[in-house]
Amino acid sequence: MIKIETPKQLQDLKNEVLSKRVDIKKYITVCSGTGCIAYKSPDVSKAFDEEIKKRELSNSVQVRRTGCHGFCERGPIVVILPEKICYLGTKVEDVPEIVEKTIVNNEVIDRLLYKDIETEELMKIVEDVPFYKYQKRVLLANNALIDPTSIGDYIAIDGYSALAKVLTGISRDEVIKTVKDANLRGRGGGGFPAGVKWETTRNAPGKTKYVLVNADEGDPGAYMDRSILEGNPHSVIEGLIIGAYAIGAKEGFIYVREEYPLALENTRLAIERAGEYGLLGKNIFGSGFNFNITIHRGAGAFVSGESSALMSAIEGEAGEPRPKYIHTSVQGLWDKPSCLNNVETWANVPFIINNGVEWFRSMGTEESKGTKIFSLVGKVNNTGLVEVPMGITLRDIIFKIGSGIPDGKKFKAVQTGGPSGGVIPESLLDLPVDFDKLYEAGSMMGSGGMIVMDEDTCMVDTARYYTDFLAHESCGKCSPCREGLRQMLKILNRITAGEGRDGDIELLEEIAEVVHEASLCALGGTAANPILSTIKYFRDEYKAHINEKRCPANVCNALIKYHIDPEKCKGCGLCKKNCPVDAVIQVEEKLFEIDVEKCIKCGACIIACPKKFDAVKKISEGASVGVS
Repeated sequence: MIKIETPKQLQDLKNEVLSKRVDIKKYITVCSGTGCIAYKSPDVSKAFDEEIKKRELSNSVQVRRTGCHGFCERGPIVVILPEKICYLGTKVEDVPEIVEKTIVNNEVIDRLLYKDIETEELMKIVEDVPFYKYQKRVLLANNALIDPTSIGDYIAIDGYSALAKVLTGISRDEVIKTVKDANLRGRGGGGFPAGVKWETTRNAPGKTKYVLVNADEGDPGAYMDRSILEGNPHSVIEGLIIGAYAIGAKEGFIYVREEYPLALENTRLAIERAGEYGLLGKNIFGSGFNFNITIHRGAGAFVSGESSALMSAIEGEAGEPRPKYIHTSVQGLWDKPSCLNNVETWANVPFIINNGVEWFRSMGTEESKGTKIFSLVGKVNNTGLVEVPMGITLRDIIFKIGSGIPDGKKFKAVQTGGPSGGVIPESLLDLPVDFDKLYEAGSMMGSGGMIVMDEDTCMVDTARYYTDFLAHESCGKCSPCREGLRQMLKILNRITAGEGRDGDIELLEEIAEVVHEASLCALGGTAANPILSTIKYFRDEYKAHINEKRCPANVCNALIKYHIDPEKCKGCGLCKKNCPVDAVIQVEEKLFEIDVEKCIKCGACIIACPKKFDAVKKISEGASVGVS
């Protein structure tokens, strides 16, 4: 192993890696992100290794365990290169057939292909699958190509070439100007210009400065940062080193969520390998620049994703935010100037250096450039990680990439920005997705969570759910957030329990305003978004809960009851067999009813009733059905 000291040595190493692959005619890439691991992708990879060896194909076929491909619900995902044949839901028993038909005989296995939801057309090539077709994959593209545990794989795709370019020919001021001119805005939620933050830290007094990666990502359903660290950790490390050089920092920290063991392991290994090749440590690329990285494992507190709370945690203190009359970029970690960006922001830097400012600015809107990764989940046909250019509409994300709402249901709303984000209704589906438009709509970009809701979603209960999460995650340091969230949750619990009062809506709005204005950190400052946005766009649902004691979506248990439609009931008795409290009564030979006094509203009867009958329903308490 050589220490890379010049760009030529880096290029020579790249050529050496590629020369060893001349005889490889096909690659079998197996998604090995956390989602596909849950679907037993390691077993699939092992089966491919054994089958390739058994058929003596090892000299021409290589199995590569890659990072997350994004289409997580359809894993394990296998893509055959160079043909780009995409197989979904691959199982161990499929492996011999794939090797025999696709690898050896160049045939396609139809049952493993994506079937279009509307046309039922089978799609062979990965880029033809709607989930991928309408994306603009920049950061995630290499996830599907490289083994994240191999620094050779990263170098083979020009990894660390941006760092070589910077350290051997670009001044610190030029690097910062490049990032500023590109208008790279922080992908962690606030959208603050990264170049401005870098410049502020660079110009802050003091010789000791720090750069930090925020990989705390605590939003429910969000896993963008996790997938980048799992699938391509070197891209983050390279971006961090470039930022450290520009700012004048000699030490960096990557704050990784404790719940991300694979991201933690792959990042640790990447740092180790980069150090072995001289890409970390002393005199990187012979430039005289020294830099080292330490991983800090988070303790699981949602509030630690806030910049000053994160720095307090690294210092060994409780992860609580500090007053920001002095910004962390001037006085942060150990009271030294500290530049904190999230995983996605740092990973963009090498692309900007290598491809140029105009390339980056060619994507996105006037004020929001580049691409953004979203976690598309909820009531949508295609779920997973999507990377799209800023400015794409919500409609295109949900109905083109996501292929619409399952089971013929009607779209109702989409919640963006994590638990502190807002809910956006159907009337705003054509809203361009960027930092400013989402804020104007009463939501925010956040780290990139996007939860789709259909007609069966109660907006009041949605606000209650997120407020409950935030109330538990509040550190309690400031009373507006601590007490305000508790009081709002108390009111929402009362409304969903059928005990809402006149004036509750107005009281929620009043408390929300105080929480927003007076809270110490961004958690409290944005915590009212779910409440304010649902009141703004779905005020009638609040009124129905309070004035009519009715949940229009039939979700809130206190306001609904279960009913068996006598015209649809076929008398199979499955509802009675599965009821845990014997609340289902047989009133005739082939007719059942539900004793509403006994019913605990667990939903077992609905699950048990065959879909072809669809006889068991949830109805509002106020509706008359003519049964006990």
